[in-house]
Amino acid sequence: MLIGFVATSLMGYFVAKDSLTDRLQQEMLPLTSDNIYSEIQRDLLQPLLISSLMANDVFVFDWINNGEQDANKMTSYLSQIQQKYNTITAFFVSESSGNYYHPSGVLKRVSTTNPDDHWYFEARNSHHPYVINIDRDTADKKRLSIFVNYRIEDKSGKFIGVIGVGLSLQTVVELIENYQKRYGREIYFVNRQGEVMLQSSQYRSELHLQNKSGLDKAFLQVLTSPSASLSFKTSSGNMLYLNSRLVPEFDWYLIVEQVNDPSSARIETAFLINLAVAVVISMIVLALAHFTVRGYHDKLEMMATQDKLTGVASRQVFEFYFKQAVARGKRRDEPLSLVLLDIDLFKAVNDTYGHEAGDRVLTRVAQLIKSHVREEDVVCRWGGEEFLILLSGCNLQHARDITELIRSAVAGLQFHFSNQVVHITVSAGIAEMQTDEILGQVVERADHHLYAAKRAGRNCIQPDIDENEAT
Repeated sequence: MLIGFVATSLMGYFVAKDSLTDRLQQEMLPLTSDNIYSEIQRDLLQPLLISSLMANDVFVFDWINNGEQDANKMTSYLSQIQQKYNTITAFFVSESSGNYYHPSGVLKRVSTTNPDDHWYFEARNSHHPYVINIDRDTADKKRLSIFVNYRIEDKSGKFIGVIGVGLSLQTVVELIENYQKRYGREIYFVNRQGEVMLQSSQYRSELHLQNKSGLDKAFLQVLTSPSASLSFKTSSGNMLYLNSRLVPEFDWYLIVEQVNDPSSARIETAFLINLAVAVVISMIVLALAHFTVRGYHDKLEMMATQDKLTGVASRQVFEFYFKQAVARGKRRDEPLSLVLLDIDLFKAVNDTYGHEAGDRVLTRVAQLIKSHVREEDVVCRWGGEEFLILLSGCNLQHARDITELIRSAVAGLQFHFSNQVVHITVSAGIAEMQTDEILGQVVERADHHLYAAKRAGRNCIQPDIDENEAT
């Protein structure tokens, strides 16, 4: 048994060395690359939304249609955008006049003969709504920034100009340094010529892509493929593993490196320890696996039972809550009521101020509803802008009192979109559950009352008096 265990451990030792090499090259380095790329895309999401809102802002269209008469209005608008969203710059280039507007004023006129203005004509000729590029800031030539260049078109599809914001590359540098400290890997960006464009402050010049010994034969493979994984020996004799992937938003390659120590000292130490404590390690791994799986199970359960945007219950689990409430109500001989609540003219909010504004309204209304009901009550997102509220132990009159408090509180909310104060209202239909009714029947009656509230002018509750719904 001892010989068998030693033989197995030896086999595991050599397999581990080979497996570590394969995993490092095929999984770990690409995973680091994927994580960095995902975080870069996340950081670009907000400036994309800001630029999209700017490109569809009524003020911009009106100002352009009036002939760009007052440049101060546009520079003031760009200054407000820069301050409100904490960007390093905001800009607009007019197709009609060629003027480059900036929070500090009109900086220049773009020209096809000026290489610095290539970005504008690239965006103008693009078939995509926006183009992301990294360039020197026109207002500060020393500053390298990420720019979101959003095309502006009128209703007929005519190109009007390019508008957008810029953000600092410092966040990407900090991201690189964080991953280098965490994993001990070299991370940097190169352009299509192999020149290093972005790196951490601890970057070593001798590790530039074009200077790596042993990489001369694979150099073109890295710079002509969307992604590549390879390994080679350096002049010092160490094995270096390299993973590359193209970041299309920058048109740069993200390079992640790992130097493998040929001495394998840690693997050998692990081999000796494994002979003595294999059983203990197995128990620890099993315990960790158990808690990990249970943790993921809890997360999956939460994702399945909660609406991701508002945090209230999802429609898929509402029937389960309803059956529980019905059974509890029968035991206690208590009434049960459903409230179907709908945000009035919600589509107009989305169409006028964008879906981000609509999401804010939904989230705030959901929070307000939850604050006005008890812990045992259930709030569910029933549809796009509809909420279904399950009120245990409440008859029709009591449910109407609670709903009126919610309606009044919503009417008092103020939202600020595009420098405008927006008020919203809700309409609601209430139904008290009758004997032997099923969920669909109660919801249908609540929905009938909701439509009655809509027909009555919105911002109201139906039935508008305490009535016996059995009739």
